[in-house]
Amino acid sequence: MLGAAAPAPAFLWFDARRRAVAGEILGHPPRGARVRYWRAGARTAFVLDEVAHTHPITAGFAVERGRLVAARVLTYRESRGWEVQRPQFLAQFLDRGLDAGRALDGPIDGITGATLSVGALTRMARLALYLAAELDAEAARDGR
Repeated sequence: MLGAAAPAPAFLWFDARRRAVAGEILGHPPRGARVRYWRAGARTAFVLDEVAHTHPITAGFAVERGRLVAARVLTYRESRGWEVQRPQFLAQFLDRGLDAGRALDGPIDGITGATLSVGALTRMARLALYLAAELDAEAARDGR
């Protein structure tokens, strides 16, 4: 997602505003006080967890210039909906960004029997895009 040599991880803390926006995106407050990310140039990668039905899905997303450039399911723990791991499904997330309402700016086709898993991946993608925008804004303020 970031090239051959992975950069050192860093952390983005959830202040009150970020926690509130992340809660709107996820439909519940984020778990934990911070999220780990990796940044190389304009590309930022996140590894996120979100519960689909009863178990969390762990997925990685890379964002560059406000667009998703990579999406991967790293660990799938649910008993149904495993099809969301397929590259053909995940390709739908590529080149998606956020619209003014913080929804993805393009459609994601569902999979019969995997509605909750599709929803979980969509929420994680939206969160990754939002957090990357926060880091970009922070870098611009700091002159980086």
